[in-house]
Amino acid sequence: MQHVGAPGALDGKTKELIALAIGIAARCDGCLAFHAKAAIEAGASRAEILETIGVAIYMGGGPSMIYGAEALEAFDQLTE
Repeated sequence: MQHVGAPGALDGKTKELIALAIGIAARCDGCLAFHAKAAIEAGASRAEILETIGVAIYMGGGPSMIYGAEALEAFDQLTE
């Protein structure tokens, strides 16, 4: 079985952005920094993170706004 993070039809960066969005929508505290860091390592830009957060809020509703802000804070701290 192929590792889920390995490139396939989707590249690793796209998979990490999806994982970050799911972490935000599911309100998973532990997922935010982990997948923000993995997305950075995969080459994600701040603009891509912002769009990912937007989609996560769209799918997760108002409570996801707090988690989206925390994900952006994690991204910003990790890229300083």
